[in-house]
Amino acid sequence: MSTRNADAIWTGSLKEGKGTMKFGTYEGSYTWSSRFEDGQGTNPEELLGAAHAGCFSMALSSGLGKNGFTPTQIQTQAQVTLEVIDGKSRITKIHLTTEAVVPDISDEKFQEIATATKEGCPVSVALASTPITLTARLLSA
Repeated sequence: MSTRNADAIWTGSLKEGKGTMKFGTYEGSYTWSSRFEDGQGTNPEELLGAAHAGCFSMALSSGLGKNGFTPTQIQTQAQVTLEVIDGKSRITKIHLTTEAVVPDISDEKFQEIATATKEGCPVSVALASTPITLTARLLSA
């Protein structure tokens, strides 16, 4: 297996400062405002959500393939909730919404595979201390 790397640089104070996060070919700025308000830029929670959505989509494709189904398309969104608990910012839940076009599969079998994927994808496992929920929709081909 491999080890992946990401970098972050922060300059200045918490509220007035700014930073840059970089991994692979992506580089994006982040600030207090982009994380805790509606400012421009990204934030760690969005990047965590992107990683989770990407991992889930690939793992779902794998799970479907192992069960004899070939998906045409899988689209997943991750909603990562950041809340203040006892005065500290905490990620309190993640909700995955996935829509997939998978020929010749019943909704029951699709739901079974999607649920197993939510429990077993590597990012879900790494985030096991955070409640993760799933809405999975099978779209017609």
